[in-house]
Amino acid sequence: MYCLPLALPAPLQIQASKPKPIRAMRAVVQRVASASVEVEGRTVSEIGPGLLVLVGLHESDSNSDADYICRKVLNMRLFPNESSGRGWDQNVMQRNYEVLLVSQFTLYGVLKGNKPDFHVAMPPQNAKPFYASLVDSFRKSYKPDVVKDGVFGAMMKVNLVNDGPVTMQIDSQSPKNSNDVIEEQS
Repeated sequence: MYCLPLALPAPLQIQASKPKPIRAMRAVVQRVASASVEVEGRTVSEIGPGLLVLVGLHESDSNSDADYICRKVLNMRLFPNESSGRGWDQNVMQRNYEVLLVSQFTLYGVLKGNKPDFHVAMPPQNAKPFYASLVDSFRKSYKPDVVKDGVFGAMMKVNLVNDGPVTMQIDSQSPKNSNDVIEEQS
């Protein structure tokens, strides 16, 4: 199927600019009523209410990126406060809900023509131990028994019942989130 180009009136023409390279860990966080991961037809992890977190590791990620993502995800106020009636008031820990982490290198895919390219994702030999340490950070920062994960590098089927739907994306080093000054040399 061929898509025709969209013609906008002159004042609404949008100029394309070269996208700035992203150098950050990425998390796509979904508030869920339930979620599970299957590998080869077997359920390897499942949670009830809580957060499903798809994690993309960039080749330049460091422990500070992991710390930032862990802190932000666990403290995101994505749940209503049942006693006060206030929405967007409580985090996953205050609700005693669960967290399911899933490694997803495709979050760093870019299209080269029609083919995806994942060259900025962290290579698997580095990503596997780094992802394992991220999972450990979540377990140490919350409760080890309520933080679950998929199987790194496996072909997974991720099932979820989205609650809301509520979906948020976090990058560890976006300009608003970073205290670091990044200087580019010309």
